[in-house]
Amino acid sequence: MNQAGEPMAPLRHTSFRLLLAGELVSNFGDGIFLVALPWYVLAHHGGALRLGAVLTAYGVPRTALLVVGGHASDRYRPWTVMLAANCARGVAVSALAATAATGTANGRVVIVLAVVFGAAEGMFIPASEAIVPALLARSELQAGNALISGTTQLSQLAGPALGGLLVALFGPAEGFALDAVTFAISALTLVGVHRDGLTPTTAPSLGDPSAKTMTLSALLAQPIVRLMLITDALINLGSTGMGRVALPALARGPMHLHATGYGALSAAMGAGLLLGTIIAASIPSAQRPFLLASLVLLPAAPLIAALPDGGGLIPTAIILVAAFTLIAIGNLQLITGLQQWARPELLGRVTGILMLASVGMMPLSTLLAGLVIHLTGPRGYFPLDAATIAIAAIAQLISPTWRRFDPTPAKHALP
Repeated sequence: MNQAGEPMAPLRHTSFRLLLAGELVSNFGDGIFLVALPWYVLAHHGGALRLGAVLTAYGVPRTALLVVGGHASDRYRPWTVMLAANCARGVAVSALAATAATGTANGRVVIVLAVVFGAAEGMFIPASEAIVPALLARSELQAGNALISGTTQLSQLAGPALGGLLVALFGPAEGFALDAVTFAISALTLVGVHRDGLTPTTAPSLGDPSAKTMTLSALLAQPIVRLMLITDALINLGSTGMGRVALPALARGPMHLHATGYGALSAAMGAGLLLGTIIAASIPSAQRPFLLASLVLLPAAPLIAALPDGGGLIPTAIILVAAFTLIAIGNLQLITGLQQWARPELLGRVTGILMLASVGMMPLSTLLAGLVIHLTGPRGYFPLDAATIAIAAIAQLISPTWRRFDPTPAKHALP
């Protein structure tokens, strides 16, 4: 069991330190990219319609290849898939930097590069989840996941700020070029991870014939996987639209805030996620992690429902910090429990399937939020989001399979 007060224990492993450093650098680059891409498209290749086309060209293959990436991770090892995906993303963003600098790219070229970038990211995501148990002991997984999540939150807060400054001073091409450098650095750290070696007791066993023949339908037949998939999809059906559509609409409309006010609310969400990550890293691993995740998630629902009546910028920001602290703690319990439960040679496929519930819900959630806000105003969406969280958490808690779930290896549910 991970002992409380040892959140830095995973840093004793060279391979994990290299992975963490590479992810931190790469995520900073992603933050820069998220500023440079829309700025470049809007300035040189049309308005919001073209930007929407580019983002769709990025998002569709990203979602479609999650399951493929999970299968490849199990078949060829997570390290191989991550390195190949990082190289592909580095080449795509380097080409974008070159064409932006020379002014030779047209809209179709940008869309093609966005497809390559999104496809590579779809392959990368499940592998990046599956590699952690291959580098750490079971007792260190929760602290390791918290460290990775914490660095991600930090980079997502600082990366866009750095990207905005860089694009303002030099232009999008320089932003793309710096992002390409971060992928090169991340690839080099992965080479170091490979040389340091995987933990023998947790490394994937590709010689297991049952792992090679495990099908998508067999995974979905597992009761715990089905329940996690359904409830995660329900939660994300509400939450993505809340953060990307309803919150900015509330800030601009009923709250009468300027862009800086909305930025403060967005920062409050990030601060809550970071605080929850720190707390999760400092507590022992739970024997019933899924039960704890649901118990922590349930109180977030009334907090989300109360957001429209927060009474001003500061109270609303405090509510957001509290809600997203709970959400972060619950998410890390689920991730760690899943990694401890699923056999390493199946973890990529399990992760890829479950990622569909979050990534795949994004377009539908934003569309739903836009429709609800159009009909009722921004205040009407927050109770809906709270309801999806509450229904999902209650459905989990009334399930004996969920409440009694124990990730101990001897109690694996997977055949």
